[in-house]
Amino acid sequence: MAAVRKETGEVHEQDAGMRVVHLLRAVTVELDRIGESFAARHALHPTDVRALICLLDAARTGTSATPGTLGAHLGLNSAGTTAVIDRLERLGHVRRERDIRDRRRVLLSVDEGAVALGWSFFGPLIHEVVAVMGGFDAADQATIERFLVGVHEAVTRERTSRE
Repeated sequence: MAAVRKETGEVHEQDAGMRVVHLLRAVTVELDRIGESFAARHALHPTDVRALICLLDAARTGTSATPGTLGAHLGLNSAGTTAVIDRLERLGHVRRERDIRDRRRVLLSVDEGAVALGWSFFGPLIHEVVAVMGGFDAADQATIERFLVGVHEAVTRERTSRE
């Protein structure tokens, strides 16, 4: 249990929860730096990288990706979303396709070349992270996953409460 100072509501720095917060922050900073490096090497804006991640996540979960859903995920207005999609399409990373069930609707997908480009850059890191996870038994892996899901939900709640 965290040691909270009653008068300020602050958590003590030596608390295990605070050590995890600092480690998560450090991981986030390093991942941001890696993402920035990828963006710079491939003439992308950091928002372009976030857009590609959103589209890849949608494909992984079998969710249709439209300009509207992408814009909502990125927190962009219609014009900003169009600019991102146009840039990614010009670079050959994203395709716009008419929905065969509703021709008025546009679906977005990531080109296989962009997927290969991403794997060539991020693949070694992904393999390292999977190997780190492999060093834990199944129960610990389930705990780690439960923890990260909880942190993701908490961060998402906090972000949406500020919008």
